[in-house]
Amino acid sequence: MLIGKVVGSVVSTRKCENLIGNKFMIVDVLEHMQSGAKQLIAIDKIGAGIGEYVLVAQGSAARVGSGMPDSPVDAAIVGIIDDGTGLE
Repeated sequence: MLIGKVVGSVVSTRKCENLIGNKFMIVDVLEHMQSGAKQLIAIDKIGAGIGEYVLVAQGSAARVGSGMPDSPVDAAIVGIIDDGTGLE
C-alpha cells in the first residue's frame, strides 16, 4: 500500500464497460514511498478530493478493495488519511 496526495482528476468518456460510473484521480506518490512511478491514476470509490492524502492499493488488492475483482484496475484509493503526522 502507498500513501499519496490527490493532485487532479481524469475524465474518460470512452472506457471499458466495467469502469463506467467511476471517478479517476491523479495521485502523487510520496517521495519516500516511490518504487518507480511518481504519479499514478487510481480509481476512487470513496470520494477523495484534490489536496487530500490517501491510501492507495495496487494490483489485485486494488480490484478487491474497490469491489471490482473482474475489472481492469491497477490502483485504487482505499482510504482518506485524517491525520498524517510525519508523512513528508
